[in-house]
Amino acid sequence: MSRSSLKDCTGLHVVAQTPFHAEGTVDLDSIDTLSAFYYSHGARGLTILGVSGEQAKLTPQEAIAVARRFIRVADGHRIIVGVSSPSLAQLVTVTRDAMAEGADAVMICPPRGTQTDEDLMRYFAAVFARIGETPTVLQDFPMHSGVRMSPPLIRRLVDTFPQIGVIKEEDLPSVTKITRLRDELGDRVRILTGNNGLYLPQELARGADGPMAGFSFPEMLSGVHDLFTAGDLPAAHDLFERYLPLLRYEAQGEWGIAIRKEVMRQRGALRCSALRMPGPVLSAVDKREIATMIERQNTDFRFDAGSAD
Repeated sequence: MSRSSLKDCTGLHVVAQTPFHAEGTVDLDSIDTLSAFYYSHGARGLTILGVSGEQAKLTPQEAIAVARRFIRVADGHRIIVGVSSPSLAQLVTVTRDAMAEGADAVMICPPRGTQTDEDLMRYFAAVFARIGETPTVLQDFPMHSGVRMSPPLIRRLVDTFPQIGVIKEEDLPSVTKITRLRDELGDRVRILTGNNGLYLPQELARGADGPMAGFSFPEMLSGVHDLFTAGDLPAAHDLFERYLPLLRYEAQGEWGIAIRKEVMRQRGALRCSALRMPGPVLSAVDKREIATMIERQNTDFRFDAGSAD
């Protein structure tokens, strides 16, 4: 395999949540309803076991059980498995097992400590020596990893390792980084964007191929991409701006992940919105506030300037 296996990786690929029961055990049954929710709202694929999927809180055995269930109900949709780990041995094991279960690709973010360009080249040489031709998404997320990859370095990685078919671009400012990556790479790889979709219209205008984000209203992410691709930019911006209050509210780190899971519980996608400990626990006040925001989100508000007179 090579990056050609990811050549059609466009449109919405939701960063999926990992469902848990209230006591913290993995809720495998809710993966079925969660997957159906994502697919019914325009997801072309899922990225599972990412940062907001609480991958770091799972054992390798749990990670594979979660991957297996998402793959089982994928119904033809692409499944990308986050395998990033400070342990190369664990990364290799989870990659091998996930691909054996039927995953389409893995996503890798370089670990802390790989600071220089040569460190990064050596690290990925070691990774691909062990995982072979596995199709790979390279995650560029320095706010999480502490590792900064310049566009020329990313080009070196793509040149050297044909397994890399997608860049998940989350460096800030993402719009200028996307422009520089397109200058370096042309259309050789796909570029998907994260940061919960906060800058999606501008990122699409700079050459991104779609969102890889976990916003609790995925129909906004898919809708903006589809309208933009169809050339209806005003409608794409209007749709995006309608969701900005909730989008901003979710952009609060780990607490924002708790908000997102509660929104999806209230929308029927999850039975329980719990994060695995350690993690924030929402109060009754928080949940009522979220319910109010959902109610407002579902209402088509219009402002009549004449009514303000």
